[in-house]
Amino acid sequence: RVTDILKAANIDEEVLKTLSQEDLKDLFPGPENFLKRKKLWDMIGPKDGDPDQDRGSGNVSATCAVLTSQPQTSTPVHEITAKTVKLPDPPEYVVYTDSELDMAMDELRRILGGTNPKYIDETKKKWENFCANVQFYGVWKKVLKPPIPLNMHDADFTIAILTGLPSLFPSPTSPPKRLGNPSEALLHVLQAREDPSLYLEKRPLTSPVLLFDGKVCILAVGNVLVSTIPKEEFFDGMLILMAYYYTMHLTYPKCVGHIPKMCLSVIQTEVLCDAIHDRDATGACKRAMAEWKSFTEK
Repeated sequence: RVTDILKAANIDEEVLKTLSQEDLKDLFPGPENFLKRKKLWDMIGPKDGDPDQDRGSGNVSATCAVLTSQPQTSTPVHEITAKTVKLPDPPEYVVYTDSELDMAMDELRRILGGTNPKYIDETKKKWENFCANVQFYGVWKKVLKPPIPLNMHDADFTIAILTGLPSLFPSPTSPPKRLGNPSEALLHVLQAREDPSLYLEKRPLTSPVLLFDGKVCILAVGNVLVSTIPKEEFFDGMLILMAYYYTMHLTYPKCVGHIPKMCLSVIQTEVLCDAIHDRDATGACKRAMAEWKSFTEK
């Protein structure tokens, strides 16, 4: 627990106000503690983006400070230079609590929904509507083969949708040969006795991915097993994956062949209702979206 670590380090409220981001990294190292560090920095960091303002002035429970020096934006920042995530070696298996998963979703709400307390519920409803359209669109495009499970929250339904999405909204270039099916960039169904850590070590991508073993879903970033998602919430796993893109300030890789970038962009615009940057609105993207709109608006 955060309080136990602070107490063990003899850090009281006054000392807490003087800590830097590097101090927080020393106290809570590793990507698995990113949300803890962010929450604490939101409480103690300079407010209103003013680095000269006295640290810790005002209410310590305030959570409006900006964590990083990146320009605040409502979308994952698409930079020219690729960003990397420094991950521990060997991989660590971290089980997040419900409150920490909720924290990631709440951060997504803060970035995109602002003060709308119903943003997440509304987004989940949009995800349901999107998936309902995808199943018919997939059959029409002959990407998905009926019968598709009628229960939208059935694991087989979720697997069918996530497996078909990259083929419905394909990137102009092929994915890495070692990746195999393009859907492996979003979801990997673990086989019996398959070790998720070994799979991640061989995976040619470092982008977030969902791993499903039939009983539980695991969200991984790079070669780190970051959080577990109960089977009953597997359907919302793609939303949680997108939340980590926003919360951890990850970007879609510049090379579209390294991930179904168009697929993620469609979810960003159609489900999260967040416009993509103009530079990402390529001709192929516009054509795919036009065909999708033409089908769903009939």
